[in-house]
Amino acid sequence: MHDDVIMRTIVDLTDEQVKSLAALCAAKGISRAEAVRRAVARWLAEEHRPDRTRAFGAWRHKSLDGVATVRRLRDEWER
Repeated sequence: MHDDVIMRTIVDLTDEQVKSLAALCAAKGISRAEAVRRAVARWLAEEHRPDRTRAFGAWRHKSLDGVATVRRLRDEWER
């Protein structure tokens, strides 16, 4: 058992999910609990990725020339 495991939970799975999970765990040589922990960790990591689509148009309300702004910033790097 992992030292960082602080909670037990009950999860309802279909018979097909149980069979598939058992087969996967046997192939990987891991317990069902470990497989569920890995699945939850992966799902949480994916859900917490920044939504880059929200950044598009973030400066649309500003009256800036994008090309000129990038050139100015790059000029600062070369100093």
